[in-house]
Amino acid sequence: MVEQTDIRVVRCGGSKICFSTFLICASGDSVKVFSTRTEECVHVLHGHANQVTGVALNPANHLQVYSCSLDGTVRLWDFIDGILIKTFTVGYKISSIYVSNKHIGVIFIILPMQKHFQLVAVRLPSALEQELEARELSAVLSDVSPVPACTAFGQGVSPSCLIFVCFRFKLKATDKKGARNAFTCVACHPKDDCIATGHQDGKIRLWRNFNQKKEYTYSTQHWHHNAVSALCFSPEGMHLLSGGVESVLVQWHCKEVNKKNFLPRLGGAIAHICVSPDGQMYSTSHTNNKITIISSFRVSAVIQGLVKGAKNKLPHLMIDPRTKALVLNGKPGHLQFYSLERDKQLYSLDIVQQEYIYQAGLDQFEVVKAALDGTASWLATVEQRGSKISSLEFSLKLWSFNEKAQSFELNTTITAPHQNMITAMCFSPAMDTTMLVTVAKDDQFKVWLLGSDLDEQTSWSCEHLGSYHGLQPTNCCFSGDGSLLAVSFAEVVTLWSPDTWELLTTLCQPPGTIEDLCFGRLSCSKYLLGTTTKNLLCWNLLTCALEWSTSMDVCVLRTDPLSENVAAFCHNSGKTDLFVFRPSEPRPLFTQKAVCVGRVQRCIFVPREDPLDSCDEWSQWLNRSRLHFLTEQMELLTFSTRAEDERILNSRKELLVDDSVAMTPFYLLLGKHRQQQQEKQTSVPSQAADRAQLPQGCVAIRELLHTPAHVLPPASFLCSVFLNSLLISNTDEKELPEQEVDSEKEEVDSEEEMEMNNGPQGVRTQGSVGEAPPSLSRAEEKELRRLRKTDFSWVTSLTSS
Repeated sequence: MVEQTDIRVVRCGGSKICFSTFLICASGDSVKVFSTRTEECVHVLHGHANQVTGVALNPANHLQVYSCSLDGTVRLWDFIDGILIKTFTVGYKISSIYVSNKHIGVIFIILPMQKHFQLVAVRLPSALEQELEARELSAVLSDVSPVPACTAFGQGVSPSCLIFVCFRFKLKATDKKGARNAFTCVACHPKDDCIATGHQDGKIRLWRNFNQKKEYTYSTQHWHHNAVSALCFSPEGMHLLSGGVESVLVQWHCKEVNKKNFLPRLGGAIAHICVSPDGQMYSTSHTNNKITIISSFRVSAVIQGLVKGAKNKLPHLMIDPRTKALVLNGKPGHLQFYSLERDKQLYSLDIVQQEYIYQAGLDQFEVVKAALDGTASWLATVEQRGSKISSLEFSLKLWSFNEKAQSFELNTTITAPHQNMITAMCFSPAMDTTMLVTVAKDDQFKVWLLGSDLDEQTSWSCEHLGSYHGLQPTNCCFSGDGSLLAVSFAEVVTLWSPDTWELLTTLCQPPGTIEDLCFGRLSCSKYLLGTTTKNLLCWNLLTCALEWSTSMDVCVLRTDPLSENVAAFCHNSGKTDLFVFRPSEPRPLFTQKAVCVGRVQRCIFVPREDPLDSCDEWSQWLNRSRLHFLTEQMELLTFSTRAEDERILNSRKELLVDDSVAMTPFYLLLGKHRQQQQEKQTSVPSQAADRAQLPQGCVAIRELLHTPAHVLPPASFLCSVFLNSLLISNTDEKELPEQEVDSEKEEVDSEEEMEMNNGPQGVRTQGSVGEAPPSLSRAEEKELRRLRKTDFSWVTSLTSS
């Protein structure tokens, strides 16, 4: 089938930070604005077509922020209102962005060249168009590091310390520990002639005298036992902040050499440090996709996204039916429940219940297997330490959901449930029994049932133990109704009856160890799918024969629980392709080449709350469920259709209000009631509707607000005009004497009629040509005409400049 372009891959994640009252960070293809007080996401700035690689506050306006992306554009946002102001097209993939107070209207970006990266200055055009091309590029430095922390811009008065790039300076050869003194990060002092650099050996070196004729010097500070990954000065330069893999924020006092403060146990290696413009708040981002907000050198808020950094040990992604959250490995020894809708971690469940020690080479317990039953009443986990049989320790834990506490509680711990490590496990979907099946490298699979003892407490026990000719089982799965259990033993697939545990049949296939198994859904429930390192296989369970097979390297296979569709990710030439098909016909419904670089690790279909109504054949497989997948870089990606993007865009347009209406909580509460009132007013006579709208009052208010204050008449005169405009006339417009109307028309020539109809710039009028509000006197009308004739364009241009 021909690949379609209406479906695109969307990223979910975040890293870089800059903030004032708000915290701004890059998150996949968008920029997110968080509140530093409530931890909630205030705005999501959409617009980039590829991953956002950097954000920076506009030095000319701290209510605006620049963002750069791999799509080759730089965008300027008003992050308070969440509005896109400008889009500058550079035409090259941008790795990071920097700004300087000394160069207003110029940004500095790092571009990838053929063999190295280059620091480039870009002059931003100042035209009125929203989309502009920024083609005025000037090369600054070549062969720079693509890591953003390795380049810093000084804000002091010394021009020679304006830019400092790592690897430009080397330590003397006489240094005894020069082998590990490679630069890792850099920061410039905001006022003094001083530059701080972090090094691979954990030392911090302060370089001085760059602006002097004599040779520069440096002093050394040392606390970190590993490489320093982040450095940042406070706005006044009184403190230097540093961080690394120790998960400790160190505050160095620049005036007192030996004085420093520590903020430990931040929960992850520090990758980036940021300070608010007033210096009252700090923020640290961590390699596990966590942001910590620090006030008064204490943790005040934590924003945890999808936990990254640690390798995902679970064989499958899971969805919690209660919270609709994605369940996968979190921080070491934990499972995280991550909300896909809010892009935020709901909570973390401690499985191992032991303190994790950040030390390389130390074996510690990890969560390697997990499974949820159909109602999320039970959770099964396997924790393991060690890989060899001689040092292997593992246990099976069963967790029950507590309705009162709204969390899982440990019910049963089974130490050494098998003689060797567990390779797979799954719950039965049957509603009449609670059953768990585990397979292990001890050539057996075990069936665990939930029962009750004499004290009316639930407990788990082993009900059945099975094997097949001494072969090692590799995987297991239940059919959709729980009537069949499939267990693969090396190259053979066995089918068992859960009622009697009788071996029903065996299925043959071409040579190769079975790696994955799954049953078809709904009308395709009679099919069983399996994968090897080279083939994708489909058996017909009614005929017990191989229905079809194809040669491909399938790394992940997953079925949609709400349809017959199956997703297969195939690795080919360093990239992964997606094929969506139905087991009943080998022809794919949808294909997309190179959805990501490397192998896809896990995938899952997430049911939609509101199904889509797509009529396109190539996107109908996304109507009921949305496909998410996890890459080797621990990036969570998904697919978005054109219909879904248009629906999101239309929903945003519905939220837009008139500029004259303030967006307040009362407006959000009463907006619907106000709309209903307006609909009712349209059905009443036009005379009552005209009286309720107070049109002349709106005109008077706008005239007062849009006219410069220094050219307005005295307040004593405007007060009477304003109050009279708010009054409702009891006389209908049609009942006015013809003589009064004729006198008004005689005083206004054709030019004045045009001006009163259209109004000068900044003044809005209502009513017919030549008509004045019935409540105004002739002197007041003449004064209003004089104001309308006055040209205020020079005042507007002066105030705007």
